[in-house]
Amino acid sequence: MKSKILLVDDDPFTRRLFEDLLRSSSVELVTTTNAAEARRAFDLNDFNLAILDQRLPDGNGLELFAEMRKLRPRQTALMITGHADVRDAMRAVREGLFDYLTKPFENLEELEAVIAKALEMDRAYREIADLREILTARSGDPVIISHSAAMEKLFVQLRQAAPLDTTVLIEGESGTGKEVVAKLLHALSGRTQGPLKELNCGALSESLLEASLFGYEKGAFTGAVKTTAGYFEEANNGTILLDEIADMSPKLQVSLLRVLQEGTFVRLGSTVQRPSNFRLICATNKPLEQEIVAGRFRADLYYRINVVPLRVPPLRERREDILPLALFFLEHFNRKFSKAAGPLDVQAIAALESAQWAGNVRELKHTIERAVVINGGGPITPADLGIAPTALVASVLRAPALPYREARMRFEREYFEHLLQAAGGNVSEAARISGIARQNMYAHLDRAKIVTKS
Repeated sequence: MKSKILLVDDDPFTRRLFEDLLRSSSVELVTTTNAAEARRAFDLNDFNLAILDQRLPDGNGLELFAEMRKLRPRQTALMITGHADVRDAMRAVREGLFDYLTKPFENLEELEAVIAKALEMDRAYREIADLREILTARSGDPVIISHSAAMEKLFVQLRQAAPLDTTVLIEGESGTGKEVVAKLLHALSGRTQGPLKELNCGALSESLLEASLFGYEKGAFTGAVKTTAGYFEEANNGTILLDEIADMSPKLQVSLLRVLQEGTFVRLGSTVQRPSNFRLICATNKPLEQEIVAGRFRADLYYRINVVPLRVPPLRERREDILPLALFFLEHFNRKFSKAAGPLDVQAIAALESAQWAGNVRELKHTIERAVVINGGGPITPADLGIAPTALVASVLRAPALPYREARMRFEREYFEHLLQAAGGNVSEAARISGIARQNMYAHLDRAKIVTKS
């Protein structure tokens, strides 16, 4: 389906420019020349993006945008003007506009990139709204939000493995979402009507983990005041998730291997063999092959649990997912705390997408939660996120008296320097992160007088 864009500008040259610019793309452009026409078009259409001139014959672009946001709170918009200064730009950001552009447009490829990024943000908001409806109808279902090729590859493997009643090993760094992947495996399996039991092997002592898995008879040990079933029993016809399996003690590794091989177990304090019918999913943030070499993990158990390996990529390998994840968490915490923080301003998006996220999705989630808590209502900035501001905001803070054009040049140099640093000096990676075509990235770097090695 084509994206629909509303252009409001009384300048015929600007209208023709946008018509030519967007003619070959999958975009339907609706052009209007004043605020009255724009209101009528807005009432009749659901626009993915509004591009508004600041000065209109019968009004002001910012005021028109405020009217739009009352009707559609998540409306995405760009402001364009031939009469810009830094104060206008800062006001536009405070009003929640995605970006603020000045005429004449010096670089049409850059303009295309800004429009594409704004449409991406609108797309993410709409997908989150659809997802919220699904979650309302199917409360409790696991959710993975992703636009990236890396995660799509994982989904293909996950969908293939889910119906097969075999052991799965999920590998990935802390915070990548291994537990969510495990829950989705269970939800898509033939055991979905059975229970999903979860244990973190690194959070429990050996004795407590053993009792939790095997269960125990009354009097089996001090404190065993009544007979209690363990997860091997309670998860009958269901699934057991053993998180951080690498932290399981050598003794319990032997015990687990025996249960998997024989399909039976014995409660602590008993001699009765009991049948066990569960699917095992294991997760680890440690490379188990290295743990085997170090003598901390049994090779025979590794081969038994590594029937279907799934790797959850870190967030730095799927930066396309950062914006939709951030918007999802923003919606979630606004609802949780009954707040109206947001939207993310363009500087905040740039900061989020260039950060390294050593803690992965979990760190991103906590960052957005913090931003919602401290935000007083209105656009979220890099300061709310606790990330050093990049781009125009940093330039304005250091030199508030600069003309807008000069401030923008300073912004571009700082932005591309930071972008290259985040990409490890790799121009192709910098282009992917920013959404700018690789062949155009060199032109941006040259204009900013940044020398690269590649």
